[in-house]
Amino acid sequence: MTETEVITVRVNKSLKAKIRKHKIDVSKAVREALEAEVKKREDAELIDAICKMKAILQKIPDEEIVRAIRESRDER
Repeated sequence: MTETEVITVRVNKSLKAKIRKHKIDVSKAVREALEAEVKKREDAELIDAICKMKAILQKIPDEEIVRAIRESRDER
């Protein structure tokens, strides 16, 4: 079984009343919202890393890349 942690959230009374009225599964809603936010931030980190790598790779001449690929194929 996966280990879990407890997170406590404070909401105002009117929001809590609406949550009860609509029978919202708070645990599920919060878990899904947090998972979505984490994914969004991880995606942003990946995009940033790709942009940095692109800037570095653009400095390498095409001929050198072709040579490296050919050498790699020849080693197989």
